[in-house]
Amino acid sequence: MSTMTETGATYGAVEHTPVHYDDLDAMGILHNSRYAVLVERAIAKWWAERGVSFTGGRPTTPDVFNAVREYAVTFHRPVTSVGDIAVHFWLDRLGNSSATYGFRVTSLDGEAVYAEGRRVNVRLDPATMRPAPWTDHARGLGATLIR
Repeated sequence: MSTMTETGATYGAVEHTPVHYDDLDAMGILHNSRYAVLVERAIAKWWAERGVSFTGGRPTTPDVFNAVREYAVTFHRPVTSVGDIAVHFWLDRLGNSSATYGFRVTSLDGEAVYAEGRRVNVRLDPATMRPAPWTDHARGLGATLIR
């Protein structure tokens, strides 16, 4: 994880994630669908570093069993090269069973904002596939991301 001061962020977290050659489209810019992947990888990495992940095909905690309910992105300028970029993300809201993230995809120094948006995740009960409350452990970790 990079330090939040590298991009000027004073809340949430910042993760570096690579843009690969095959992420670019025929025009040589990052394909619009890849932004969701980059945000997913950054958020998943942050949680995994705190023990919330899948290991050996099994969830390490109940909180890792969640799904994206909503995703919105606004594009500001194209990413035109490969290499690391920064994903700054935070929680705007941590509900009983949902979490609303805000995010910005930026250059490593935070000067260029390529895209920004929001994403809503819902924790699910694996047996019923219905919303289930976050554990106290996830709430404690999530509290550090709240804007």
